[in-house]
Amino acid sequence: MDAMETLADLAVGQRGRVATVGAEREMRRRLLDLGLIPGTLVECVARSPAGDPTAYQIRGAVVALRRSDAVSVALERGPWD
Repeated sequence: MDAMETLADLAVGQRGRVATVGAEREMRRRLLDLGLIPGTLVECVARSPAGDPTAYQIRGAVVALRRSDAVSVALERGPWD
């Protein structure tokens, strides 16, 4: 298994699988409700010109997250094809 990184570390076009969600309280609940549960495959699909927020494809939906929220989602990287 490759080293752990966060959702915020993904470049456009890269994918990773959710390992853990470390946010607290309401933000953790929101991220889980968006589909960011352990085992979910996530792809970075776009980043705003200013660099924040970033759009991710999660279970068929595209969701924009701020970097401050994306850093709380730990990923496993690997060959997902």
